[in-house]
Amino acid sequence: MITAEKLINAQKDELPELSKSLEADDVGLLVEWLSDKDDKLRYPSFLTLQHRAKDSDELYRYWDLFREKLKSANSYQRDIGLIMLASNVKWDKDGRFDDCFDDFCALLNDEKPITVRQCIQAFAQIVPYKPELSMKIAKKLMAVDIMTARETMRKLFLLDIINILLLIRKTHRTDEIEKYILDALAGGILDSKSKKVIQAAL
Repeated sequence: MITAEKLINAQKDELPELSKSLEADDVGLLVEWLSDKDDKLRYPSFLTLQHRAKDSDELYRYWDLFREKLKSANSYQRDIGLIMLASNVKWDKDGRFDDCFDDFCALLNDEKPITVRQCIQAFAQIVPYKPELSMKIAKKLMAVDIMTARETMRKLFLLDIINILLLIRKTHRTDEIEKYILDALAGGILDSKSKKVIQAAL
């Protein structure tokens, strides 16, 4: 049986192995701790459950709870919700992600830049398991207005978006995606190093 003390004292590199030894009751307890106000307990609970989701579908039954977090007033809870949903899309045999797609994508316009980035990056876990949504995802990403973000965040947002578009492009190449990437390469947001990396991936 997992205890709060054991989890708080565990080293980060011990969490993957710890996740494999969890019992059913432990998983439920860690899900409860995702809402704890103490980050020393909440954060390792979150990481451990992420590792668990890689090998087990048992967190899929908490889908609705994770979905509710997307609309939380607390940005940490929104982050947890979107990442836990993305981590469990591989187990989504019922097509539940399709139903919450708009709620998920709403976080692309979140007030917190870190939440926007987490949302964009999370599509890397979604695209391989939801190829039928690839073009909807691409259109949502290409519609993000990067220029409304703080200047220091624009390059990061753009790189995150392009990385997902490059992933989509492997199976769904369209003129829209090509134009978006070429315009980014021709624009002034990316530095020369970033442009070279992208060009090498094309």
